[in-house]
Amino acid sequence: MAELITLFSKSPNPRIIGEAAKVLNQGGLLIFPTDTVYGLGCLSNNQKALKRFAKIKDIKIEQAPLSFLFQDIRELTQYVKHMNSTTFKLVKKLLPGPYALIMNAAPKLPKPFHKRKTIGVRISSHVVLEQLLPLLDSPLITSSLHDPDEILDYTTDPEILFEEWESRVDLMLSDGYGQNIPSTVLDLTTEPFQLIREGLGENPL
Repeated sequence: MAELITLFSKSPNPRIIGEAAKVLNQGGLLIFPTDTVYGLGCLSNNQKALKRFAKIKDIKIEQAPLSFLFQDIRELTQYVKHMNSTTFKLVKKLLPGPYALIMNAAPKLPKPFHKRKTIGVRISSHVVLEQLLPLLDSPLITSSLHDPDEILDYTTDPEILFEEWESRVDLMLSDGYGQNIPSTVLDLTTEPFQLIREGLGENPL
């Protein structure tokens, strides 16, 4: 049975962050706060966890519009094609922040992502993720958690979210009520860049 742990987002307990890292590094699934809405994630290099992720989200990992969640731009550059100066300046300006960027994938991504031409990338400014990601064996694969209600897009109450997902994940980290506005999505694969979805981040184009 999964556990719900509430953190003080300004100063999360390092012991709890370490426990969450251990869960992920051992192939677990985690729900966590971000600078936008709550997310579901697992290690991008753990095949067992990826299969669980795909099953509970009812998707094909190879094709689904998921995001890699990186700890910093240096790590991100290992997963995307070489950026020209225009792209790099924009990425550096926007990240970390409430943006999901579609970028051209590096030629040798790990399986099952090795056939992808593009990937979604995120670097969150949330302190929990800033402390968690450096402890992980690989970047996270993540997806926002949509509300089953046809009117509400995202659940902001962590208790309700946990009740819905506790049988399918291993741990949930909460810092209280989340946002109900997702990240702003930009396509940086071609120039001029394109706005795909307006979200919490201001449109920089």
